[in-house]
Amino acid sequence: QVQLVESGGGLVQAGGSLRVSCAASGDMWNIYVMAWFRQGPGKEREFVAAITRIGITTRYVDSVKGRFTISRENAKNSMYLQMYSLKTEHSAVYYCAADSRSVISPLRSNYAYWGQGTQVTVSS
Repeated sequence: QVQLVESGGGLVQAGGSLRVSCAASGDMWNIYVMAWFRQGPGKEREFVAAITRIGITTRYVDSVKGRFTISRENAKNSMYLQMYSLKTEHSAVYYCAADSRSVISPLRSNYAYWGQGTQVTVSS
């Protein structure tokens, strides 16, 4: 089993920056891909970014390319999402996800482990 705990969410003004973190514990030896998803009010949970175990491969949804950066620190079993130039439409609950698959996937169903989420609110 793997446990994921997000942190770092909060209230930020539009144009500001924020970094959310995901702390993992448990059977991390079996985890290859970690990802961030988000769910805005009245919306479905959507893929944001993902990273492979040694961080060589990353993938982003087009709308955040150049604005968000995903990273991973395996020694600390942690993953991060640095967000720059935030807009109000980036307001959502951000979820950490992990899986043992070896290929990055944008599909929620391809991730076995999920955190509880951290709220990010961007004010205008």
